[in-house]
Amino acid sequence: MTDHSDRTASPETAAMQAAWDEAHDFDPKDPMFGLARHEMSGPQMSRRSVLRLMAAAGTLTAAHLLPVGGARAQGKAGGTLKCGWAGIGQITTLDPAKMNQVLQFQITSNVLSGLTHINAELIAEADLARDWEVSEDGTEYTFNLREGVTFHNGEPFTADDVLFTYARSKNPQISIHSRALGNVAGIEKLGPHKVRFKLNGAQASFLVKTTERASGRVLTILNKTAIEKMGESAHGLAPVGTGPFRIAQHTVGQSVVLEKFERYYDPERPKLDRVTIQPILDAEPLAAAIEAGDIQLIGGGAIAPELIDRLVANKDLTVNIQASPGFESIWMNPHRDPFKVPSFDKPIEELMKEKGFMVRLAIAKALDRELFVKQAQFGRGSPAHGSINPAMAYYFDKDLAKTSLQRFDLAEAKRLLAAAGYPGGKGFPRLKILLTPPSRRQVEVIRAILKRNLGIEIEPVVKDVPVVLSEFSTMEWDMVRVGSGGDYDPDDAIVDWMQTRALFNGQKRDKEKYPFGYFSEKEADALIEQQRTEGDLEKRRALVRKADKLTSDKVASAFLFHPATYLVHRKSVVFPAVSRIPALVDFDRTTLA
Repeated sequence: MTDHSDRTASPETAAMQAAWDEAHDFDPKDPMFGLARHEMSGPQMSRRSVLRLMAAAGTLTAAHLLPVGGARAQGKAGGTLKCGWAGIGQITTLDPAKMNQVLQFQITSNVLSGLTHINAELIAEADLARDWEVSEDGTEYTFNLREGVTFHNGEPFTADDVLFTYARSKNPQISIHSRALGNVAGIEKLGPHKVRFKLNGAQASFLVKTTERASGRVLTILNKTAIEKMGESAHGLAPVGTGPFRIAQHTVGQSVVLEKFERYYDPERPKLDRVTIQPILDAEPLAAAIEAGDIQLIGGGAIAPELIDRLVANKDLTVNIQASPGFESIWMNPHRDPFKVPSFDKPIEELMKEKGFMVRLAIAKALDRELFVKQAQFGRGSPAHGSINPAMAYYFDKDLAKTSLQRFDLAEAKRLLAAAGYPGGKGFPRLKILLTPPSRRQVEVIRAILKRNLGIEIEPVVKDVPVVLSEFSTMEWDMVRVGSGGDYDPDDAIVDWMQTRALFNGQKRDKEKYPFGYFSEKEADALIEQQRTEGDLEKRRALVRKADKLTSDKVASAFLFHPATYLVHRKSVVFPAVSRIPALVDFDRTTLA
């Protein structure tokens, strides 16, 4: 941010500074003081209240203060938009309870609805909730639901559908996101179109995470009758919702076809008649398809970085670049040699005496991350040493690169590997590293760095994204190259990835064979759990940073980089700024010129 005293600052910069100052003008012990109830209520929270809550949570950045602007001039309504979904060969499920990939909820955000939906400024807006009220203490949310809303199967939407979705999502046997409802004490039906949620404690992210239809997923509204008639598997391929598009066709390994839902509650949306979504696994076919006009927009997974300059240079394409809140890592199996660590619940000094831990730390310290970002990412991204990313603003510790045991130190890495019994890589087993197609170039660069710096060889094993994520959760692997996206709050990173019971931490493993997943540490568990309920901003930051450093020092993974995200489409596609929501690709206002 530019300082007040900068007399050359533009009016836009001055306005951003004023908004920044106002957002941070609060008592840390009571950040909600001074916010009127109507500012917290719906159908849309006031911008002032959103910025205040983001500042209080430590997640406000300068990017959130940039004016988004209104929708661009629209093209003609109707037509079919042809999309390619990057880095994926098949879309195996669209059931919100089962989804664990951004590229999945990018699709369901167009098909299913929530009580709320975030806009391009990350502000919660009314979706199936017409409006809402919040109690004085922030623990009760009363939602007035839209009347006259219809599911794609013709059934009316009522409060019963909210209760059904809540009960289904709360069940850990059904939903992988059930822990996201941990702060919800219960739900009460107050009428056919009115519900009340009771929380155990105030939760600033409730409207933008828990009730939000896409990134939150846990309360994305589903239809009970459709699930019962179709069965779980068939419903997972074509879930029935109330969104602007319905799924007309979906065959695994082939395209997903969306059709305009004529009875959508907003008669002005959607503009398009159809959207086809074709999974495209490899980078070159993806680039060739959009250059030739065979597809008109790229969504889904990360676009191979070697394509970006080429796409930017194409006069027929628009490339929108945003910072991507996430982290990317190399995961090493602590249940297998040469990485074996029977328990992480020991002081660092003791772990440093174990050969398995020496190897893990040696690999982490041998990773020249600056070189990696330059060679593998063409300079797009930033080196990572923990799961807390720069988008988390207040919580991000820029000094971790200097203080973490994972910091680049080639001499120490070689010493550790030799002490573990592999001097110069001699005798080190040839290990397999599981990866997704978009990560091919990254792993080739990693292979070269580890070969040159430590004298060790790793063998890439490329599999489709859903397969890699499924196998990752079984712990039946040597190494895996995967990471996280959409991490705007510390809970998204350290809760979802670094706790013993974390969403991605070996949930499908044989628990008799493997007592824990890829990482388990009692102090980290306690710190992460404590920060979830800590209301004091400075104390929460201290807890988050301590947990981040602990999981870095004990090598929960070898952290690599924080990426960027791209929306690429042909200039014939009118994709308005109002729809440019981080990590999402909402088509309801999109048109073709």
